[in-house]
Amino acid sequence: MLKFIIKRLLSAIPVLFIVVTLVFLLMRVIPGDPATMMLGEDADPADIEAFKEMMGLNAPIAKQYIDYLKNILTGNWGNSLYYKTPVFQNILDRMEPTILITLYSTVLSVIIGIPFGVIAARRRATVTDYSITTLAIFGNSMPSFWLGIMMVYLFGVQLGWFPVQGYVSIAEGGLLKSLYSITMPSISIGIQNVSSIARYTRSTMLDVLNEDYVRTARAKGLSEKKVYYKHSLKNSLAPVVTLVGFSIAGMLGGSVVSETVFNIPGMGKLAYDSLMRRDYPQEQAIILFIAIILVITNIILDIVYKYLDPRIELDQ
Repeated sequence: MLKFIIKRLLSAIPVLFIVVTLVFLLMRVIPGDPATMMLGEDADPADIEAFKEMMGLNAPIAKQYIDYLKNILTGNWGNSLYYKTPVFQNILDRMEPTILITLYSTVLSVIIGIPFGVIAARRRATVTDYSITTLAIFGNSMPSFWLGIMMVYLFGVQLGWFPVQGYVSIAEGGLLKSLYSITMPSISIGIQNVSSIARYTRSTMLDVLNEDYVRTARAKGLSEKKVYYKHSLKNSLAPVVTLVGFSIAGMLGGSVVSETVFNIPGMGKLAYDSLMRRDYPQEQAIILFIAIILVITNIILDIVYKYLDPRIELDQ
């Protein structure tokens, strides 16, 4: 197991290097001068030049890139151009709501999507199957930002069931109040994953039900309940784990939209604000941090995959 983890971490280094390089270049390509955005259009040209010099923005791109790589390797991710504080500390300050929203959405996606997929497979070619499949297609087609706006209007403004914006931290109100404050954004970015997981679970269940060992179990006289839940479900879930990994990546990306719509001070909102301000160090740090989270998440999911399907060798 340890050998596998070390191997995966080492293989992630080239991926992170590519991510760092692409983000660095893209931030320099997009229009907009960070110094002008920070100081304003009416700022004195001398002040703008002084700001660029102080932040190293006047240096050649190659030198900026080399300095950036050196700083990352030494643990110095730099300071935000806007906040003037360490970018890593800014991420830690905003990390809680984003991680909670991602976990909340993932749990909702799994505990709703998998049972619905199993039910659809068990009721194949019935009204139940067609209804679940239709709802899944519909849910998968709804943009998260549109769903978020509709939820704000209906459940927040009209019914008053949930707060329309803001976030209650765990330190302020405890875990339950914190989860309550992020229920709507979690649902808005999780509904597509519920639909995807339900459809994929249905598909994998139907594939597994055609395997020889399932037919053998039925021939032995086992009940349909045992056939489905003891012999079929575990094996059908292994491929779903991969989909959950992709879903987590999508939800972390979707946090930019949901946190902006619901005005939640998380990493997604920070990423959006940093992009608008051309805050290079902060934006680069956020994307690198998310990439590291995804690497760790994929390692954990590979271990879960091994548990669900013992035939897989982790060290291969």
